[in-house]
Amino acid sequence: MTRAARGRRTALPPAVLAVHGAAAVLAAAGLGHTLWDGVHEPGHALAFGVLITVGELARWGALPGEREPAPLGAAGALAYALLGRSGGAPTTHGVLQVIAVLAAAQLVACVPQVARGSGPAPDRVARRILTVTFAAVCFQPLHNSGRILDRFGEGPYFVLFMLLLLALTALCDAVLAALLLRSRTGHPYGPLLRDELRALIGIGSAVCATGVVMALGVAVAGLWALPVLCVPLLLTQVSFRRFVAVRTTYRQTITSLARSTEIAGYTPPGHARRVATLCTAVGRELGLSGSELTVLEYAALMHDIGQLSLVDPVPDGATAALPTAEQRRIALLGGAVVRQTGVDAEVAVVVERQADPYREQPLSARIVRAVNAYDDLCGESLIGPLGALEELRLGTGHDYQPEVVESLARVLARGGLTPVPPG
Repeated sequence: MTRAARGRRTALPPAVLAVHGAAAVLAAAGLGHTLWDGVHEPGHALAFGVLITVGELARWGALPGEREPAPLGAAGALAYALLGRSGGAPTTHGVLQVIAVLAAAQLVACVPQVARGSGPAPDRVARRILTVTFAAVCFQPLHNSGRILDRFGEGPYFVLFMLLLLALTALCDAVLAALLLRSRTGHPYGPLLRDELRALIGIGSAVCATGVVMALGVAVAGLWALPVLCVPLLLTQVSFRRFVAVRTTYRQTITSLARSTEIAGYTPPGHARRVATLCTAVGRELGLSGSELTVLEYAALMHDIGQLSLVDPVPDGATAALPTAEQRRIALLGGAVVRQTGVDAEVAVVVERQADPYREQPLSARIVRAVNAYDDLCGESLIGPLGALEELRLGTGHDYQPEVVESLARVLARGGLTPVPPG
């Protein structure tokens, strides 16, 4: 591969470049202004800077699937952006100093992480800078000018105003996260945004609430409130990581069960993983999100487990070539096995109905059926991906839903029509 080709291959999408560039400009402006003008209230800047740094370092040990691996750092940054008083006295730091403290804390936290080869994702850092800047721009000028206190006072309406501001900040972060994922993966924007908004109900709401409470606590009690108010969020982070660990173990168990057909010689190596990978991509293409994608992935991993009941293995495990009645028998046996494993009943339904006529199937079963047939056709002959897709298109009258086949074609086209490698 030539150097020019490698450059094109690693080039960032324009939207990602724009987000990263905006974050870099804001960070440079904040640091430059603060170095030139000096630090206002150094004690507060140092306290929040240390809090954000410690929160970012707490991302060590984060497991795949964690939406917010550094919730304490996020809450601390939001609290500093929404800080208008400390111990009853007004604060004088502005938007640019908020950005400078956040950027400096991110840089300090990056040093040990980079040394270990596990630095934070640039997308996450850019989102943090942009969302905190949004909150600071909406709050600091209004508070420093006295307009917020004149309009809302210091009672419940002021708290409601801060909660509304944090809701808008969280929405801004969700929009940016979905935009970055859309640019990198090509998946539809709507389902990605839905996933991000649903994630706000969990750890996202805890981060926002802690940010408000921190700002209000420091406004009344001073900086001594910070260590006390950190404890609930740290406990939430520990609990959330345990939940992610349990979910990861659950998925590994399902993957191990799915490989039993490969170990027994009923299906080719890597077949279940290939089908699950393509099914998830097609599901996103068709608008599935959240729990629907999880059910689809698990069903795709276990779709061939019914073959363990066969006396003689199907050649190459290609059930798509079997008579319809035999396909349904294997599917029903597979669903019965899935129910006995304790996996979600929705997964068993998809496995059981994967061989039904597509007009009678749920969408997840239609996806599994089409993708499984595609992988079987690629493996049993030399027709290749394009030939396998053509075979699926010829079967759209009865066997495969046309929308699913075309979504599969779009997913494969983005990958150059190359099947997922075995293994």
